[in-house]
Amino acid sequence: MIKPKPRAERLAATRATLIAAARRAFGEKGYAEASMDDFTAEAGLTRGALYHHFGDKKGLLMAVILQIDSEMATRLNAISAAAPDRWQGFVDENVGYIEMALEPEIQRIVLRDGPAVLGDPSQWPNNDGCIAAISASVQRLKREGLIRDVDAEAAARLICGASTYAAQWIANAEDPAATARRAIPAFQALMEGLLRGA
Repeated sequence: MIKPKPRAERLAATRATLIAAARRAFGEKGYAEASMDDFTAEAGLTRGALYHHFGDKKGLLMAVILQIDSEMATRLNAISAAAPDRWQGFVDENVGYIEMALEPEIQRIVLRDGPAVLGDPSQWPNNDGCIAAISASVQRLKREGLIRDVDAEAAARLICGASTYAAQWIANAEDPAATARRAIPAFQALMEGLLRGA
């Protein structure tokens, strides 16, 4: 006899299935064109399941964005860890975020549809984690004497704002690659202003 899965496991599986289906639909069609029937039909679930787990289509979009954001953070941590020193890792990680604006899924879901539907990214639930991570990096770089004595939270908010705006500029540009070639050197120059003796 096959033992049925525990309820929590079934709920988690349903949630994951809906997120995966919505991610495909949002990535291929965009938020506005993707209907709730698209992802519930693909997932073999009802609208009731969607409402139960996410409240509505906006809630599902936020869940998809949080999943993509988590994957981006993992990739950015790897970029930082591969750098030759802590300063270069800090710069590479922030530049890496901007470069991800060239990836179609991130471009469409996170940088175009996300702000259009959910509003200012600085108000999203994942923003506090981003600010905390950048603040911690600034604090470490200050302790090591590599950067100027600046307020860590203020620096983190400005870096996060500049990188987010640069990424949105790229994502919404007629020629994203050309815009990235303009944005990234300018962002790097701003970052270098933090260095002692810059």
